[in-house]
Amino acid sequence: MGQPITVVEKKSHRPGVLRFEINRPLTGMGHERYLAAQVIDGHRPVDELARRLLARGGIDAVHIYDNMITVDLSKGASGDGLLDVIRELFLFYREPSAPGQEPRVDEPAAEPTPTS
Repeated sequence: MGQPITVVEKKSHRPGVLRFEINRPLTGMGHERYLAAQVIDGHRPVDELARRLLARGGIDAVHIYDNMITVDLSKGASGDGLLDVIRELFLFYREPSAPGQEPRVDEPAAEPTPTS
């Protein structure tokens, strides 16, 4: 359930910096910057995205402004998998692809046994 975000990677003239444009605003007109060593306490979608990106590892900082996401990679790190992290921000239930991700199916209530 939920809807995937459309993500387009944009060219950056700075080595080690990746830019992504998405199809929805996350911050409005505010700038948000998150550092790898920072504790992120917020509960907004922008905070959750930063937590997920930084938890992936290999990232020094994340800057988000409106629908633009800028990622500063750690030296020698690659951006592999970042598109999927961003795309899946609003997905709550995924296709069952691993144990434990199967959808929950409630068993029907047992019918009462007739008493004579």
